[in-house]
Amino acid sequence: MTPSLADAAEKHLDDVYRYVLYLTRDPQAAEDLAAETFERAVRLWHRFDPARGSERTWLCQIARTAALDHLRSEERRRRREQRYAGMAEREAERLVEPVSPWLREALGALSAADREVIALRVILDLDASSAGRVLGITPTACTTRLSRALEKLERNARTARVA
Repeated sequence: MTPSLADAAEKHLDDVYRYVLYLTRDPQAAEDLAAETFERAVRLWHRFDPARGSERTWLCQIARTAALDHLRSEERRRRREQRYAGMAEREAERLVEPVSPWLREALGALSAADREVIALRVILDLDASSAGRVLGITPTACTTRLSRALEKLERNARTARVA
């Protein structure tokens, strides 16, 4: 007699979750993959044959397929992001006026917020009011942030030149 899917799901949900958690090492992904496994199982339950294996084994086969699909997809996404990041970096270098290596190093040592205020005020030549609007701060706060960022840049540049 073929058991019901509801009984199999109730009995083996934890096993499927632990299995995909082991494969992915990501609790959120494991929850999603366990749900996907049982979604696929609903569509494929009519094909389950208890003579060929247990419900648990059948569900783990489905979970394995779902996990491998997920891992392959994640790897493709990571490669795309790395490829795009490399293209974006080259494009940014092309758009930014050439700067000396020590200045590039000094800029790189600044926080993202400091680089952003310098880019808005110095590179794009926005006034304090416009740059403040972009940053979501007052013009006075923008001026103060720029002043502090430029002080840090000057210190970093002195250090970079010496090195």
